[in-house]
Amino acid sequence: MAARYQRILLKLSGEQLAGRAGHGIDENVIASVADEIREVHDLGVQIGIVSGGGNIFRGVAASTRGMDRAGADYMGMLATVINRLRVCEPYIRRRAVRHLEKDRIVIMAAGTGNPYFTTDTAAALRAIEIGADVVLKATKVDGVYSGDPMKEADTTRFSEIRYLDVLNRGLKVMDSTAISLCMENKLPIVVFDIGTRGNLVRVVQGESVGTVIQE
Repeated sequence: MAARYQRILLKLSGEQLAGRAGHGIDENVIASVADEIREVHDLGVQIGIVSGGGNIFRGVAASTRGMDRAGADYMGMLATVINRLRVCEPYIRRRAVRHLEKDRIVIMAAGTGNPYFTTDTAAALRAIEIGADVVLKATKVDGVYSGDPMKEADTTRFSEIRYLDVLNRGLKVMDSTAISLCMENKLPIVVFDIGTRGNLVRVVQGESVGTVIQE
């Protein structure tokens, strides 16, 4: 089956990289995700990747315990660099696009480079900069729910939902700045469970997997 999207921005959470341990880097998880990314790349899809650093340090969480927010966020940005340092060079938008056009997978670290912005916002920003067709938000749950499916039994999963409904309902799938950026630029978001083998390929091929956030 042909790919529905030609250029994607894949957002991976740091927690996803940690696997069941909840911290550090799980090599089995990395290998599994890398295999799926390769399969998508083999379809001729151009891929940009933004990952979080929550497997090492979460700036927002630290700030709630009394740490200065800006300092905590800078530490969180450093954590994303630790996750990617071996394969990264300084970010220049035109160079990133050129790498994509040469069929190279582009990995972008350090968030936006500014405190008070999450890596979700970084993913939305970089997706817009590189002209991605979609943001793929890879998570541990299989889409967007009316509540927290980990804590509430009586929740409903949406197959599709509008940006404004996500914002008005206060759904925590991505931060509001990221959702607003995507809404302003008419950039769709697909939220899906990357822990299910083959889901990434199915999403890219346009199958009904996860939740689509759009107008």
